[in-house]
Amino acid sequence: MTGPKTLKELAELAGVTSGTVSRALSGSSLVTPATRDMIVALARQHGFTPNATARNLRMRKTGTIGVVIPLGHEVRQNISDPFFITMLGLLADKLTTRGYSLLLSRVVPTDEDWLLKLARSGQSDGIIVIGQSDQSAVLDRVADLYRPLVVWGSHIAGQAHCSVGSDNFRGGALAAQHLMERGCRNIVFFGDPRAIEIGQRLEGCRSVVAKADGVQFSVVPTHLVADAAQSEIAKYFRSKAHRPDGVVAASDVIAVTAMRVLAEQGLSVPREVKVIGYDGLPLGEHTMPPLTTIAQDLEQGAEHLVTSVIQRIAGEEIHSVVLQPRLLLREST
Repeated sequence: MTGPKTLKELAELAGVTSGTVSRALSGSSLVTPATRDMIVALARQHGFTPNATARNLRMRKTGTIGVVIPLGHEVRQNISDPFFITMLGLLADKLTTRGYSLLLSRVVPTDEDWLLKLARSGQSDGIIVIGQSDQSAVLDRVADLYRPLVVWGSHIAGQAHCSVGSDNFRGGALAAQHLMERGCRNIVFFGDPRAIEIGQRLEGCRSVVAKADGVQFSVVPTHLVADAAQSEIAKYFRSKAHRPDGVVAASDVIAVTAMRVLAEQGLSVPREVKVIGYDGLPLGEHTMPPLTTIAQDLEQGAEHLVTSVIQRIAGEEIHSVVLQPRLLLREST
């Protein structure tokens, strides 16, 4: 004889209704302990496994969290970017331990409804957005309509969407302060401030430099994509009459690219130019010299993102989380 294959067949075997079987297998307190134990024992005896897809359909749940990467200001950036790979790995691990699958989307926004369409697609129970890009207004608008939405990024006073991220202003200030303490008096910032997080890092740098005497500070808008950043950084160093002695890079990828350009031009890091990155990615340990960086706690950030979106799915009101960055000192400064 074959065992029961459906809830109905197991219910007939147990002499109860299908609803009672469903509630018992989900651990519901609406079923008496004796009945629940009997049904669970029968299920184990016959090797019965509930159909997860059918259960999710009944409960109007997918068991999936959408993870979205919007590229509004940097359309050439790929999912293979080291920051995205690191964050996706952390999120995938943490979602799996909570019983969720991950549905990944890379979006180049073409209209203001891109996120609303994803939210209403029914493909996921909640959405985690990695990076605000230049889409803060879209995030705010959808947050008022779709509650299980959490964003990795900066927190700005008055924003409607729930975010988890570092204090980027403080991180930028830490970077500039560190270079000045190392004796740098001509500092350049490489990054594109159109992205909210990078803009705050730049403002943090400026806040520190503005209080110092005799420190020159310049900004070079730079792509996050390595090949584009390399040509922009190389062009800057070729045309600069007075070379900077300190570089603040808006990301570790930009910092590594800057170090490559400096090496190609025969400039020594850190003897002639000191370089500091931002993110704290593993790749910084393997550069020559190893990269000093402002480390974001991505492990803790991923934990907060997953916990927050699950709590929002359950209807809880969860507020933004701001993590404190730290200086990770290595040989490049």
